[in-house]
Amino acid sequence: MDQILQVIFSATFIAAVLRVSTPIMLPALGGLISELGGVVNIALEGIMLTAACAGVLVSIATQSEWLGLLAGLAAGAALALILAFFHLNLKADLILAAIAINILASGGTIFVVFLLTGDKGSTSALVSKQMPFVEIPLIKDIPIVGPILSGQNLLTYVAFLAVVAVSIFLYRTRTGIHLRAVGENAEAARSVGIDVRKQQYLALLLSGLLAALGGIYLSMGYVKFFARDMTAGRGFIALAAIFLGGRTPLGTMIAALVFGAAEALAVQLGNLRIPNQLVQTIPYLATLAALVIYAVAQRQRAIARQRKFRQATQTAH
Repeated sequence: MDQILQVIFSATFIAAVLRVSTPIMLPALGGLISELGGVVNIALEGIMLTAACAGVLVSIATQSEWLGLLAGLAAGAALALILAFFHLNLKADLILAAIAINILASGGTIFVVFLLTGDKGSTSALVSKQMPFVEIPLIKDIPIVGPILSGQNLLTYVAFLAVVAVSIFLYRTRTGIHLRAVGENAEAARSVGIDVRKQQYLALLLSGLLAALGGIYLSMGYVKFFARDMTAGRGFIALAAIFLGGRTPLGTMIAALVFGAAEALAVQLGNLRIPNQLVQTIPYLATLAALVIYAVAQRQRAIARQRKFRQATQTAH
């Protein structure tokens, strides 16, 4: 127990939480935008995987991490727009279309990697580029705080800046307000002249770009290669973070950090004499527990609303 507490309260562990939370926080913020726009994006997992693959392959071909970044973003945007087209134009079921994209991404990335490298597992044998790590002047020299806040990958800082950017976009801009209005009541929004389809296209596009950043971080930030199904369910964990966080940017960030802490703890405990099978279940048990807590809280709120409604009705009579 003492060893576990030492791990949890160390600067190394907290820094690891920030790193591990990044590929959950970015797609979660993207999923939040699409959720508030009334088009929940279940394809986050597939978009992350495709962007991770595209980024690495282009960085290998060009030996440029920035071109790899652009390629990953383009791949994520393309899949998001395909999903939007099938749902909004062809009226396909949003959930089924998203599941199809996830399946396509899982098999398609392996196929493309095999065609280009001859390896069905990963691109680790090839030299790919990595997004830069940032040393923050002055802060890096502060004891305890420096190792936590400085020296992280560029995309980790982007993830936390994205929380602020998404908050401003959703609650301080005309477009964001229109997007949320569409999510609340599409018919009412349409009646006041808001282009519902345009707003939902935008919501899915932004969710695709943020999810793509999460995938790029996995293959060009966390490590320097692409491996089959390397997202490992993070896209679905991101969806859980949205609802656990109360469908707000700040709450989503906190939920992502909680899931990141569970995953980081699993990695750290793997170094101790604890059965590996038990350690590997920690992130998924944390996700399940979080969803149960959210469901119970929602049920309590619903009961409270019904009680207030009955009291108001009795008072009126």
